Order: sequence, then structure tokens, then C-alpha cells
Amino acid sequence: MPIAPKFTSILEQEYEINFLHCYPNGYLKYTDLCNLLQITAGNHADLGGISFTDMQAHHQAWVMSRMRLEIHELPKWRDIVTIKTWIKTLENSRSIRCMEMHLNGEKIVGCETYWAVINTQTRRPDALALPHDHFEKFQIDATKQPTLKITIDENTNTIGHRKVVLSDLDVVNHANNVKYMEWCLDYENPKKIIKQEIKALDINFMRELNLNDEAIIHQSRNDTQTIYSITKEDKNAYALQIEWK
Repeated sequence: MPIAPKFTSILEQEYEINFLHCYPNGYLKYTDLCNLLQITAGNHADLGGISFTDMQAHHQAWVMSRMRLEIHELPKWRDIVTIKTWIKTLENSRSIRCMEMHLNGEKIVGCETYWAVINTQTRRPDALALPHDHFEKFQIDATKQPTLKITIDENTNTIGHRKVVLSDLDVVNHANNVKYMEWCLDYENPKKIIKQEIKALDINFMRELNLNDEAIIHQSRNDTQTIYSITKEDKNAYALQIEWK
């Protein structure tokens, strides 16, 4: 698609939090927070002519590699939030994109994401084939700390198994990244989730999971952090580090 007339290098979009986004206490789910952030990133790519559809002409797609979320508070049902997004860097096959969520003029969530371009035929990294100079890049941080590589303890406990089913898949034909978080958070104490005790989330994606793959979920924890890892055939596919308040 051509660059939209209303394209700007910083996009701001409003969303109303509806009941489908929420936990039983009426506050936004952490997984739906990630979905809203990624929808905004996707909309910005659409407006700027580097969407999934545009990239598929070159057998390419964006795949998230890392994400860091710093959460001050969560919005609740019927709140109107504004999500702002911009590109920090974009070179060859790699890009850092930042996002913020604001409520009543106050920043409540900061997010930094690290993306890679893959060739959807070879499933390997590929330099972006589309022009992107019209995207101004902003050296503005949305989080206090950048995305990080999570250290996975070799002595983690196996806590569950998961077979990838159709409802886990997205348009790139692999398990959507938010699904991994959903699987892991389901093993947490619901009271800690409902009481918004999560301060920050770090996420690493290392390998794809596809339909019918058998995934093993592992966990290690201390007083301030919980680390989940998901493996396939003894190789790490995903890691989630939770920093507790």
C-alpha cells in the first residue's frame, strides 16, 4: 500500500478499554495490554507502507524478538487511553520501536520492542526490502531500561506442557507471541495478577512454535523475580521475566 496521506512519524491512537480486555476486577489484562501496543505498532506500519501486506510482496514479515514493559498502573473498563508509538532505530533487518500508554494525560506504561525482519519462505533474517526513510527516527526512550537478554537458570522446574493448537497461531503461521505470556501467567497466583503486583515484564522470543508442536514450560523464582522459559525439543523458544513490586 502507498504511504497514507495522514502518515506521521509519531502515531497516537485512542482506545476504549472494553470488558473483553479485562480481568474479573475490571482492569486491563497484561496480555491485552501487549495486544493493544502491537496493534498500534501494526497500524503505524500500515500507514507508513511497511505493513505485513506490503512486506509479503517480498516474502517478508516483522517478528518481535524482545519486549520490555514498565507498568505504573493498568487502565480499567471504559477508560479511554492513548497509545503513542515511534521508531527509535531501523537498520537492515533490525528495528527498535517504542510505545507508551497514557491515561488522563499521565504516562502509565512504557514499552520498548526489538523487531527482526524474516523471510517467510526461508524463515531466516532478511534486510528490509521496502523504503523507510520517510519514518523519522527518534532517540527517545519509553522505558528506564532497554530490552534485555534474559538469563535462564539451568535448574528450572518443569511446571507444565502445552501443545500448540490452531487458536494459538497468527498470520505468520506460528504461535503468537502474546500466547506464550498467557500460558505462563496462567501458572501465577491469580491474586498477585489481580492486585497489579507486576512492575515490569521482559520477554525474549528465540524460536518459533508451530501447529502441533509440544512445548514444555519451566519456572524459577526468587523474592523479586519470576522467570519462565518455554522449550521445544530441549531448545529455548521463549523467556518471560517478571519483576514484582
